Amino acid sequence: MTGKTATPAKKPAPAAAKKKEGAAPKEGAAPKEGAAPKEEAAPKEEAAPKEEAAPAPATEEPAAPEHPLEQPPAPTDESAPVPTEAGAEVTPVPAEGSPAEPPAPAPEPKPEKPKEEPPSCPLSLAVEEVSENSFTLTWKAPEQTGRAGLDGYVVEICKDGSSDWKAVNQEPFLSTRCTIPDLTSGDKVHVRVVAVSAGGASVPATLEQPVLIREILQLPKIRMPRHLRETYIRRVGDAVNIMIPFQGKPQPEVSWTKGGQPLDTSRINIRTTARDTIFYIRQAQRSDSGKYELTVHINGAEDRATLDIQVVEPPGPPQNLKLVDVWGFNVALEWSPPVDNGNSEIKGYRVQKSDKKSGKWFTVLERCTRTSCTISDLIIGNTYSFRVFSENCCGLSDSAALASAAASIEKTKTTYQPEKVPQRDMMEPPKFTQPLTDRTTTRGYSTHLFCSVRGFPQPKIIWLKNQMEIREDPKYIALIDQGVCSLEIRKPGPFDGGVYTCKAVNPLGEASVDCRLDVKVPK
Repeated sequence: MTGKTATPAKKPAPAAAKKKEGAAPKEGAAPKEGAAPKEEAAPKEEAAPKEEAAPAPATEEPAAPEHPLEQPPAPTDESAPVPTEAGAEVTPVPAEGSPAEPPAPAPEPKPEKPKEEPPSCPLSLAVEEVSENSFTLTWKAPEQTGRAGLDGYVVEICKDGSSDWKAVNQEPFLSTRCTIPDLTSGDKVHVRVVAVSAGGASVPATLEQPVLIREILQLPKIRMPRHLRETYIRRVGDAVNIMIPFQGKPQPEVSWTKGGQPLDTSRINIRTTARDTIFYIRQAQRSDSGKYELTVHINGAEDRATLDIQVVEPPGPPQNLKLVDVWGFNVALEWSPPVDNGNSEIKGYRVQKSDKKSGKWFTVLERCTRTSCTISDLIIGNTYSFRVFSENCCGLSDSAALASAAASIEKTKTTYQPEKVPQRDMMEPPKFTQPLTDRTTTRGYSTHLFCSVRGFPQPKIIWLKNQMEIREDPKYIALIDQGVCSLEIRKPGPFDGGVYTCKAVNPLGEASVDCRLDVKVPK
């Protein structure tokens, strides 16, 4: 037991001492400033010893303790925890004058890593091909592969009627196509595919029905590409590399011929696989042109296709270019087709000219389809040379046909000679083409009389009223224009009514027309 230091006051009564011994110190209580620390009650014999703080200096000698006391340790900045009677630690009381330190925070628990989920089931599992001892599967990747991605797939098989599943591949692979070999013809095999990742294996994808291992017969069929159904054109020196797929089971036999004869293997290479045949020529020559027959046959059944190859090159130049005629600003040329058309149809000719002053060639005509042409708009005083290229699907000929003669455009003297027009007798007596018409007018409103006449020489026009010639009278205005005769009667009165006559007279005769004019008086 640890001892306790006596206080300067009187000894407490035994009952009080016992009461103090039974009281436990409050946890975390600090002493008040200026006050000496309270004495700790002596613990019971069964309790663990307690350490006490340093006592205040006594003014009087303390009474002798009932039991020998141990000297308490000197106070430090940090107080050791004081155990309670129950054995629990109490927060240490800081020494006087030092700030209270907060309790150390408890360590935070580390968050648990989320568990990786397995991938979803592979999709679209299907049988691609079946033979007498194997079959091929295809499928698509699952929709959910997890954060770590797929490690691969495992394919398992089980014979029909058994529950013993065997893995085809020991290690996962990432391909979505798998061929399962070494099977027995006639067996029925169940199959399933599992996707594997770091989170585990997925739900397996299975086929609804078992796969029957047997050979499926298929008639031979050549699938000629669309662009090979027409003539296949290549230039001389180009490579010819053609792949033609076919189908058929069991494995068909493939043969190539040209004109019923086997191919020249020194120039043409043929490579055939289970699904296609490849026709290859390293450098094509014009002699390689022709029709090649491909035959695919199985046990008497066969399919044929024809491959038409045309190897072309630029044509030769035209022949016999000559200058036919030169007149004014124009030149006429003629030539003959080339001897060698380059194994292709001639699409046209290109005609060029060059004047002696500049020496440069200029294209006059392109794709001229005829073997003759006329060149116009040449400049007077220049001398021109001409050449012609031939053209096919490969382009222009390497050389041109040059006209042997040059065309000189010279200025010619021309005199204008007017055309002689025969004289025509235009003499004609007067004739009215539009007669006068009867009219009715109102008093005070001017009116007009019209008629048309022709004749040569131009006839003289005379107007008459009631067979009396109308002379210079301001009431009447007579006009004639381009054979149209008019008479204006200004503000007529009742006495201006009557019969009006228009007479036309020339040296060849005369003609007249008349009409009646009525003037009404308003009531």
